Amino acid sequence: MTREPTAPDRPDQRVWCGQLDLAEGTGPATVTVPGRFTAARVLVRVHGEPVGYVTSGARVLDAAACRELLAPQDRRRLEEHLAAEGLPVAGPVPAAGSRCPMVLTAFPPVTVVVCTRDRPELVRSCLRHLTALTYPALSVLVVDNAPTDDRTARAVAETAGDDPRVEYVVEPLPGLSNARNRGWTTARTELVAYTDDDVTVEPDWVHGLVRGFQRRDDVGCVSGLVCSASVEGAAEQYFDARVSWSSAVAPRLYDMADQRGDGALFPYAPGVFGTGANFAFRREVLEAGGGFDPALGAGTRTGGGEDLDAFVLALLGGHALAYEPSALVWHHHRSTLPELRSQMYAYGTGLTAFLTKHVLDRRTRRHVLVRLLAGLRHGAGLAARTRRSLPAGVPAPEGLGRLELRGASAGPLLYLRARRALPASARRVPAPARAVPAGRPGTP
Repeated sequence: MTREPTAPDRPDQRVWCGQLDLAEGTGPATVTVPGRFTAARVLVRVHGEPVGYVTSGARVLDAAACRELLAPQDRRRLEEHLAAEGLPVAGPVPAAGSRCPMVLTAFPPVTVVVCTRDRPELVRSCLRHLTALTYPALSVLVVDNAPTDDRTARAVAETAGDDPRVEYVVEPLPGLSNARNRGWTTARTELVAYTDDDVTVEPDWVHGLVRGFQRRDDVGCVSGLVCSASVEGAAEQYFDARVSWSSAVAPRLYDMADQRGDGALFPYAPGVFGTGANFAFRREVLEAGGGFDPALGAGTRTGGGEDLDAFVLALLGGHALAYEPSALVWHHHRSTLPELRSQMYAYGTGLTAFLTKHVLDRRTRRHVLVRLLAGLRHGAGLAARTRRSLPAGVPAPEGLGRLELRGASAGPLLYLRARRALPASARRVPAPARAVPAGRPGTP
């Protein structure tokens, strides 16, 4: 996944992030940048499909200006989209044609799982957007992970009201993987989508995920575009430059046959397939892979790696993975340097903990070891590549690269400790739990 430039080169930049669809009648005709921001980054879409980013210091941008600012490869993507619909590639973009690729061939039921712990205000905001989703066959399941009080239960009940699509369940064992396992074993649908409580989903988000599953019969997992919701201050600027999953706008299929990713690390490279803030699985794929590893992920000693592990297990299980940028969400990055430092350390521990798991497994040990040297080279240059991705004049916070490497060195031992610390019940995929309707908070 390639990076896009963030904004004009200013060390004090505050970048407003938004979107504009070029097609007539699909939303606002212009975007206006609020006064406190110094620049804008606009995701350009056409009939709902992302085609590229543009950056500008202008206060107001319309469809013509955004189209003119598109990079050459993004302009080609726009023209290919219009040509596929039988629409003119020059002039104003008309409303969607009859061959619009966002049109689905079927609407299979989908359960959206949100895992949370003691963050009721974030849950309220997340639920307001989830209940505004336009997908016709939708369920929403909030998994309250080892709560210390009933605030999240009350937030769900108050926000969802009597909406029959929304249910609430408690997972008493702490850890994101435990919560995610509770989600898919509780869901009553074949397709299970996941997002985070600090994410804002677009109304057609689930349409995009289902579109990914319909690209090929063997697709077992779909990930989507996670756009930066804002880029303000040193922490958000660095994180935005560090990750790759916020910028890729081209659909992509991956498998272990003829659709292998670029680079020697495939399929073990972090960030290539997307992130756990925006992905969906077929239930049978999770069941075959044993679900999410409870020794990986937030809330454990290892701090992460559970999403990459699930992606890799799906691919190694013979399934294809679809990256679908039309499945679009917005993510609020870590806004303070202490939060960023904690995240970078967890990135390091999560990655090498995940790799340790696969080195210990005789079925995947050779796969990992033959990629080890390339992985070390990739990791050694990561901090420098992040600094180069920052706008000119914007310094990288000191010590983040070293902190990530320190986490990477600790990951293997942390994984072993996490595995030993698991109770017997957490070493198995949990039995399905009875979900509680949102209007009646409680535990299963």
